[in-house]
Amino acid sequence: MRNERTRTGIGFDAHRLVAGRRLVLGGTEVPHARGLEGHSDADVLCHAVMDALLGAAALGDIGGHFPDTDPRWQDARSLDLVEAVRARLDAAGLAVVNVDATVIAEAPRLTPYREAMRENLARALQVAAEAVSVKFTTVEQLGALGRQEGIAALAVAAVAAQRGTEPGTEGR
Repeated sequence: MRNERTRTGIGFDAHRLVAGRRLVLGGTEVPHARGLEGHSDADVLCHAVMDALLGAAALGDIGGHFPDTDPRWQDARSLDLVEAVRARLDAAGLAVVNVDATVIAEAPRLTPYREAMRENLARALQVAAEAVSVKFTTVEQLGALGRQEGIAALAVAAVAAQRGTEPGTEGR
């Protein structure tokens, strides 16, 4: 590993809303008439967080690690995939510093589910809930997201070398 203290990455994901699916965001089921279409549970918040973490670690993207052509990931719980990404970071000698994410959705109202989402992500990442920020916004009815055709999420994450994994820190 290079001798860099903190590295950042950005992630983005969007999925179409469809009938007959559960709406899962940040590992939290949110009551809604439609859910997100996808190979896994299509949790755009978890997917954006995973891509941000993988980007910070220069480990590729979620499509490379969990391809939608692989039946193992069919209907996978995205929080389990977040845990798998954290394990890959561990193997690379990296630890999550913090995550800041924004979900973009006109509906449903997500504020009542914020703390559950933060706690789920924090648990999966093995960090304090204070290291995870989840925010919500709309696009003021503009475009496909504004017409409630889908939901998107954007995340930024920071990772750092785990104590004792930087060159010259052995034994500290």
